[in-house]
Amino acid sequence: MSSMIVLGWRELAALPGLGIAAMRAKIDTGARSSALHVESHWSFVEAGAPWVGFRLRPRGSAVIEAAAPVYDERWVTDSGGHRTRRLFIRTALSLAGTEREIEINLADRRGMRFPILLGRTAVTGAFTVDPARSFLHGRLRRRAPSL
Repeated sequence: MSSMIVLGWRELAALPGLGIAAMRAKIDTGARSSALHVESHWSFVEAGAPWVGFRLRPRGSAVIEAAAPVYDERWVTDSGGHRTRRLFIRTALSLAGTEREIEINLADRRGMRFPILLGRTAVTGAFTVDPARSFLHGRLRRRAPSL
């Protein structure tokens, strides 16, 4: 277990395959799946396979539009006990200097403080979490005020 990377309960995560350089992520070992906040999404077919296009706006950044093949669609129960049907995609996660492929669902996390929630399937086998610590692998820099 000594080769496991220690994460805090919140970290910066990137989803480079989607054009997301760095976003605040909550590491939640109580959640099985991971979720990405999207403002909107739409389905389409590419080469006979189902795809999803989506739009998000990282805090302080321009709108990002991305698309990915649909990996799965299944019911997810949120922390409030509400069940919704969500689309899942597979994409690269860059976290704490490592990169791995994860599955993540597209959700409306508008009322949440973190646009990315990383559940235990995304961190199992590579990371361990210290819930008393946060941002062990860097922080977002605040922009200097304009003069």
